[in-house]
Amino acid sequence: MAAHDAFTAGVKPGGLTSSTEIRLLLCYLIQNAGPLTRQEIETALMEEQLVNYFEIGSCLDDITRQELVRLEGERYAITEKGRRVSQELGYDLPRSVRERAVTAVLQAQVWARKTAEYSARITEKEDGHCVIRCTVNGLNEELFCLQLTMPDKMTAELVKKRFILRGNEIYQLLINKLTEEES
Repeated sequence: MAAHDAFTAGVKPGGLTSSTEIRLLLCYLIQNAGPLTRQEIETALMEEQLVNYFEIGSCLDDITRQELVRLEGERYAITEKGRRVSQELGYDLPRSVRERAVTAVLQAQVWARKTAEYSARITEKEDGHCVIRCTVNGLNEELFCLQLTMPDKMTAELVKKRFILRGNEIYQLLINKLTEEES
C-alpha cells in the first residue's frame, strides 16, 4: 500500500481509499451539510462504509491544521479557504459517494435529534430475555415511559431503534387513545 493511501479496512467497494479524497469529502460534507460534529461525521461515513474510521479523525485533524475547516465549540465549520477547495475540487469525487455521504450525514443529524427526545435502554436478564425501557423526554423531564420485555437482544435492539425513530407517532397514538371520547 502506498504511503498516501488510507486504510481500507471497513471500506466497501466504491468508498474512498486516498487521504486526499477523504480530506476533500470532509470539506464537501462540512460545506454542504455543516457545521457538523465529529460524531455526526463518523456515524455517517462509517454507516455507509465510505471511509476507514481511523482516517476520518486523521483527515479531520489535517484539514483543521490546514485551516480548511475550524472547530466552533464541538462543530466543524467550513472556512473560506475550505469553501474554495470544496467548490473547485469537490466534484472530482464520484457523485455516488458525495450523495451517499450527504444523505448519511442528514440521517445522522435526525437520529441525534430524535435520541435527545426519545430514548430506549436495554437491560439483559439472566434467562436471555431483555427488558427495554422506552422514554419520551421534553421540557427537561420525562413525559412518558414504557417498559417491555423482549425474547432476545436482537428483538430488543430492533424495538429500541424503531421507538427512537417513531417515538412521536407512538406517543401521539397513545395520547389520542387515552383522551378520545367513548362511543
